[in-house]
Amino acid sequence: MIMSRLKYMASVALAAMAIYSCDDDVSSIGNTLTDEGDKLDINATTFDVSTRTVVADSVFTLSTKCYFGRVRDPQTQTDVKSEFTTQFHLLELMYISPDSLIVGRHDGLAAADSCEVLLNLSVPFDKTDSLEALKMRVTELAVPIEEGFHYYSNFNPRAMGLVSSDGLSKSKVFTYANLADTDSLRQSNNYSQNIRVRLDQPYTAKDGTVYNNYGTYILRQYHTHPEFFRNSYTFTHNVCPGLFFEITDGLGFHSQASQIGLRIFYRVKSDTSVVSVALTLGGTQEVLQTTLVTNDNEAIKKLAAETQHTYLKSPAGLFTEVTIPVEEIKKGHESDSLLAAKITFQRINNQSDDRRIFNIPGTVLMLPVDSLSSFFENTKAANGKTSFLATYNSSGTQNIYTYTNISNLVTAMWNNLESGKKTNANWKAEHPNWNKVLLVPVTSSSVGIEHDMSLTSTRLVGGPDNPNDPVKISIVYAKFTEK
Repeated sequence: MIMSRLKYMASVALAAMAIYSCDDDVSSIGNTLTDEGDKLDINATTFDVSTRTVVADSVFTLSTKCYFGRVRDPQTQTDVKSEFTTQFHLLELMYISPDSLIVGRHDGLAAADSCEVLLNLSVPFDKTDSLEALKMRVTELAVPIEEGFHYYSNFNPRAMGLVSSDGLSKSKVFTYANLADTDSLRQSNNYSQNIRVRLDQPYTAKDGTVYNNYGTYILRQYHTHPEFFRNSYTFTHNVCPGLFFEITDGLGFHSQASQIGLRIFYRVKSDTSVVSVALTLGGTQEVLQTTLVTNDNEAIKKLAAETQHTYLKSPAGLFTEVTIPVEEIKKGHESDSLLAAKITFQRINNQSDDRRIFNIPGTVLMLPVDSLSSFFENTKAANGKTSFLATYNSSGTQNIYTYTNISNLVTAMWNNLESGKKTNANWKAEHPNWNKVLLVPVTSSSVGIEHDMSLTSTRLVGGPDNPNDPVKISIVYAKFTEK
């Protein structure tokens, strides 16, 4: 009997959600889904929801996607800067030719012809600024950034003393459109915009040995200590601790560095000719990368203090906090089941016609406030129970983010409250976030859900002094009754 009721309620829940997702008027759901013989009472109502903007301060950076650049935010007229570090991954079958076969020589030993760092770019913020000149600096780390720790977007390796003061350091002026490449190459279908930083200047290793370029240093280390190239860990801890990519001047460029490579070029003798070889070590998600985001904190706090709306802003900018009226929802319905709980957040259109306005967040995660750190640090997935994803909907007249059914979350909050009060009369006061969730801009990757580190910003209807219709949560209750 119990199982049949559960199955029946599940089918009714699906029907309720189907109606719910396409019709905001839920007043007729009870009449539509049941008749008197069902012995199941269904009713629906709505409750006001309070929201406010909170400052993100810093966010956990999984760094499967590295962003690089500095732009001026039209909303705040202050600068946003993204920088990163990367180590380099060694393929299992990596091969470097023996010293005796390498044509290039320096001090009588094998030498690379040249060496460079290559950043392939994708998802640029604004292509119209493709000729804005910026200056970057690539610097070798003094020691590796170790795994096993959680790195956030305020982690600054230079401030932490992790950047070498006398190692590899190369500055370069660049633009998004790499005019060093030929027109025919840049117009080809498979061309990727890129930044190339040549590392052909003399390099002095920690032991004082001087090499004619950084590539020669790598080749010689392989010939002298092949055990250092056993895997990425031994390479990082004995040869190249990693590189730090900084913006030192300029404004108007921000892009994802989709591929990062340390490339070494040398020539080898074959039986009848000389062959050019290119060795590439990749900065990929198999090795550690960190992202540093610099915002103007005072400007961010000023936006958060606005009370007639709320904000979503990335990278590492602003979240919207939502207080769900759980006790009001359950009052008089303590023994009822929540079939559905729907909440929609209306986006406020930008009034500015500035083409540099940040993009609209595409995907927004809802999760309990106190779960923010653990969710991202443990690379969790949205489970439909305590965490949910909503995608920006701009079709037709829509301009919204909709969470179709968060009833499991509301029920979990209520159960936590009731359970806590049984053992601690002050539980509610000691857990001020018990009924609060955050809305967080996110992206998905092969690893999981991570913070959106691109440039996004939008305002939502809400806030303590909301001048618009209140944000509401729509609830559908159900309970079995005896004849």
